[in-house]
Amino acid sequence: MGAGTLGLLNLIGGVAVLLWGLRMVRTGAMRALGGNLRTAIKKSTRNRFLALITGAGMTAMVQSSTAVVLLISSFASRGMIATGPALATVLGADVGTTVVAQVLSFDLSFLSPLCAVSGLVLHMTSTTKLMKNLGRVLLGLALMLIALSQIVAASSPMRESELIHQLINALQDELLLAMIIAAVMTWLSHSSLAMVLLVMSLSGSGDIPLDLALVLVLGINIGGTLPALSATLGGEVEGRWVAVGNLLFRLSGGLMAFPLLDYVAPYLAEFEAAPTRQIANFHMFFNITLAITFIFFTDAMARFVERLISKPLVDLNSPDMPLKPIYLTNDYADSVTHGLNNASREALRMGDVVHRMMVLSIDAFKNNDPMVIKTIARLDDDVDRLNEAIKFYVTDLSRSKMSLDDSERCMTIVNFVTNLEHIGDLIDRNLMELAQQKQKKGLKFSKEGEDEIDILHDRLIANLQLSLNLFLTQDEAQAEQLLSEKRSFREAQIEATQLHLVRLQDGKVESMETSSIHMDLLRDFKQINSHITALSYSILENDGGAVMLLENSPA
Repeated sequence: MGAGTLGLLNLIGGVAVLLWGLRMVRTGAMRALGGNLRTAIKKSTRNRFLALITGAGMTAMVQSSTAVVLLISSFASRGMIATGPALATVLGADVGTTVVAQVLSFDLSFLSPLCAVSGLVLHMTSTTKLMKNLGRVLLGLALMLIALSQIVAASSPMRESELIHQLINALQDELLLAMIIAAVMTWLSHSSLAMVLLVMSLSGSGDIPLDLALVLVLGINIGGTLPALSATLGGEVEGRWVAVGNLLFRLSGGLMAFPLLDYVAPYLAEFEAAPTRQIANFHMFFNITLAITFIFFTDAMARFVERLISKPLVDLNSPDMPLKPIYLTNDYADSVTHGLNNASREALRMGDVVHRMMVLSIDAFKNNDPMVIKTIARLDDDVDRLNEAIKFYVTDLSRSKMSLDDSERCMTIVNFVTNLEHIGDLIDRNLMELAQQKQKKGLKFSKEGEDEIDILHDRLIANLQLSLNLFLTQDEAQAEQLLSEKRSFREAQIEATQLHLVRLQDGKVESMETSSIHMDLLRDFKQINSHITALSYSILENDGGAVMLLENSPA
């Protein structure tokens, strides 16, 4: 194997390690800070300049502008952030990714053993998620530093390759093509930071001329918008507006900067002579200039992309239309009670969706209808969407001055939607998985078993309706009725289990073939009923949350 080929393989391996290390840093930071990131981004979007700073800070921490852009796009798709403020945050995210490139442009290879050892110790010995994820971040940094050293070492024998020289010379003659190739490579790698670090390493070792490196950096900045854009293509149009606006900002900046590179390069050399530092500085100056220039045009860009990609004309009453919050309005400034009423109305709307899932679920077992499974999966997405929106809304409300009654009502709403979300997951993931098994194997319940399942299912629907009424009325008598029904349902579920075992002893063929599905279904019914009846505790006890946890524990 020739030196050039071996060097190319080592280079590819170094890039792979660099991407994996970057992924470890990103996932560790997102797991450690994910909830705080969401809260900070949502709070900052009231002011475009604060949004820009927040976006930069968040990206500097998680080392991925794509992750931040996707997070912002998901907020926008749920109607939680307007397009203009979201674009301001995106501009900040683009600046934030340059901070990491600045730090790693220095020779920090001596830190890799320290990061590796301390990261491993933290990850393996810590008992808290925060410290474990911090260990993951340090391990990722160690891998990145090791990978950068390997890339520099691997590029050395490649300098002797005639093919590499011909490729670089060809790209120098076709700079626009070089920019496009860099954009595509960044899209494929899903990491603009990793690509910038790669260009810095190759330029620092003399493998890539500086003028070509600057063109590649422009392409990388444009290509860095493409992963988020491709990820939002199948989602809500509001999220796509953010991704397209980000692309247009970067594309406009790249095309404007391209003819000015010959004028910019001498100033970069005067500022700092080292090629790696020149590339890091250019990358940062480019994104800072973009942010300063376009921060005043975020609202104009928002209007443009909203006209460019209009919302599809759909029937809002169509069953295929994804549900979005309709009662969570920001008109509670003078009345927390009014805000809590809004949240309660949305929670009842969420309850109606879960009720529909519960009603439909039996058809997947009785009629072997695969369309029911798809419908329930879509309804569960609606439940998840409403659950997230309600919790964010109530969290914002809780920052206002509240009376003790309002605080307790806040907790009741959160407990209620949490239990509804759990019910939705049980129906979608557990019940529908059992229904799919039954359909694929062409099985049938025995007549007696199917009748018992029908009776329990009807009781679940009645209990869910009672729970929704209880949430609305907060009536103690209804709470006692629901609690009593929990005990009664448990007895009925035990009796149905015993009757099924009797049929197994009698050798009933249908019962034997469906025994696993039948028993799992009864178990899941019991778990669903526990979540349905959990609301009664917040009415009957002062500390409903603690009692609820005890009641729903595996013990």
